[in-house]
Amino acid sequence: MSRTLPIALLRGREVIMSKIRPLLANYDLNEQQYRVLRALNESRYLDAREVSIRASILAPSLSRIMKILGRRGLIKTGRFEGDSRRTLLSITPKGRDLVQQIQPESRALYQELDRRLGHHKVEQLLNLLEDLVATDEDKT
Repeated sequence: MSRTLPIALLRGREVIMSKIRPLLANYDLNEQQYRVLRALNESRYLDAREVSIRASILAPSLSRIMKILGRRGLIKTGRFEGDSRRTLLSITPKGRDLVQQIQPESRALYQELDRRLGHHKVEQLLNLLEDLVATDEDKT
């Protein structure tokens, strides 16, 4: 069982996340909240569905995260003009500042991974995982 792809992926993820979780905890964030902030930091405004896709978060979880981040003043929510069913999300200046605070420490963690594993292997791993995801997207 230890040489199965699902187990190897889980173990690899845990190696990475065991370093990132404490960093995020220092800023009172969890993994999902930070993924939402990063997705919004890359775009001016996003539809909630698009945030869900970019951050790999299910819609019910995103609803809960939106409330938490909104209460903290890190994101703003609104409605699309002409389609009140769609939720529009944006990051606030406070949220953008928080992401910028975290980024140097996050980069340092990735640089350490590059140092330990080798930049070429990290890039190779990312490429292989992107290829894996693309095989599923080919079905649609």
